[in-house]
Amino acid sequence: MKFQRKFGRRRASKPKKGLILIMLLILVLFLWNQAENIMASLFD
Repeated sequence: MKFQRKFGRRRASKPKKGLILIMLLILVLFLWNQAENIMASLFD
């Protein structure tokens, strides 16, 4: 019962944070790839 309550609270409180973190990771990866392409085009 206690584990289920703690797990339920975690699940209920963290979905938005998880989505924000996933979106931030996608943005960072996208920007990193774009930065590499921009650097390559500038130096080439």
